[in-house]
Amino acid sequence: MSLDAYRFLVLLDDHVTDAAIRQALPAGAQVYVTSLRDATSRGRGLLEESAPDIVLVGCAAHSTAALHVLSQIGLERPDTPIIVLYEGNPNGFMDPAFKAGAEDLIVLPQPVDQLRFQLQKAIARRRGPAGGEPAPMITVLGPKGGTGKTLTSCNLAVAFARAGRRAVIVDIDLQFGDVGLALGLRPEKTIFDLATAGGTLDAEKVDSYILQHESGTRALLAPTRPDQAAAIKTSFLRQLFELLRTSYDFVIVDTPPAFSPEVITAIDMASDLCMVGMLDALSLKDTKIGFETLQQMGYPPAETTLVLNRADSDVGITMDDVRRLLGKTPEVLVPSDRSIPRATTSGTTITEADPRSGAARAFADLAEIYLGTEVGVPMGIAPGLPSRRRRVLLRRGN
Repeated sequence: MSLDAYRFLVLLDDHVTDAAIRQALPAGAQVYVTSLRDATSRGRGLLEESAPDIVLVGCAAHSTAALHVLSQIGLERPDTPIIVLYEGNPNGFMDPAFKAGAEDLIVLPQPVDQLRFQLQKAIARRRGPAGGEPAPMITVLGPKGGTGKTLTSCNLAVAFARAGRRAVIVDIDLQFGDVGLALGLRPEKTIFDLATAGGTLDAEKVDSYILQHESGTRALLAPTRPDQAAAIKTSFLRQLFELLRTSYDFVIVDTPPAFSPEVITAIDMASDLCMVGMLDALSLKDTKIGFETLQQMGYPPAETTLVLNRADSDVGITMDDVRRLLGKTPEVLVPSDRSIPRATTSGTTITEADPRSGAARAFADLAEIYLGTEVGVPMGIAPGLPSRRRRVLLRRGN
């Protein structure tokens, strides 16, 4: 969700300086700064000259000029989002601003990093279901425990972060989730705390419960006790996933080894499915059952990415055996590496600890599959669409 690709028109009244705003925008962005007075007098000519993708209107009082400019831009360029940057208490101005055409309002002053994040969120909401495609949501599955679902989820998220994307992991292994342990994050806030906080669920509230890893990856951690799992309902998860897909570039869902109601919800709302198995007889048997279950739900193996961990193990099973048993070839083969458990013990990933290792390169390949297809529409299966790279726009069953 980089801001580099946008052209910004920044309109300021006399009481707001552009220093913090310029710092919050990336150095490579095209930024045109002028006054509200100039915008009032030049109108359409200014809009044609600057050709903005985003308009930022900065004011520090109940500004009639600002409201006039909001209305004017709304009429001239109705598809151009307008974000108001208001210095001080916006009570009394917020409602008129939204009625005049503002899509969002951010209160100033804020630290530069926080202002940048607020702008990213505001733009992401424009990109969401009401104004564009939702971000990809990858649900990571594995019917057998211990195959490396959490390992895959965490390394995938870190690989996205290294590629400059904002990714968030949601751990819905609600009784024994390990994303926090794998990333070395203390469970100061969890999905249980969010679910029981009361009030309405919005993007800003969700963000306050998400923890940040040093890699840039974000994570919403599983409850700290198994008895807290009952508080997380499928209706809550649906709303949560929809919100996250408007605020991040990628949403990754780490699941327990079961087809529980929570997992089925994560499958139905996913844009992509990733099945994780290992090269041993027990895991392959359960992986086969997992694919058969997905097939019954309307998701054939061709629509699911298969990751095989410890793929170089000498257990008497060949890749031909895997293809015959599962009916497909694994897209990603992750070799064994003793550095993986050492990295996990220290709260990091092999992608960070040894990015040149075979395992890290395999997870980078997995990330590349999704980076090359950043579509993010809900899953849907239709005849003649043999690849997950092409989607129908409607949810399965709609």
